[in-house]
Amino acid sequence: MKKILVIDDERYINRLIEFNLGDEGYEVLTELSGAAGLENMKKNNPDLVILDIAMPEMDGLEVLQKMKEDHSLAGIPVIILTAKVMEEVEKKAKALHADAFLTKPFSPADLIEVVGKIIG
Repeated sequence: MKKILVIDDERYINRLIEFNLGDEGYEVLTELSGAAGLENMKKNNPDLVILDIAMPEMDGLEVLQKMKEDHSLAGIPVIILTAKVMEEVEKKAKALHADAFLTKPFSPADLIEVVGKIIG
């Protein structure tokens, strides 16, 4: 079973993703902060990370940068989740090798399709 880690400070987004991807047969783990998400990655070695950009303390771009700097985490694919795609944010995320972008609100069908393309 493929493991997906969702890092978003909004509990309802985590639940929505967990419900929809769980129905598709994925194991879904959730965290509410970037720091907790990084620790979870080190412990659970997920197959994919779904990462919100706008979070307090450590935003998604900082998490992505720390992932790419850590040899053990650098190869994990990342889907960026954001309320508003801004050109500057998208450029930075692409430079850090984000694999895909989803804009909130997103449809469960789009989420499932993007996840399927990345990890099957």
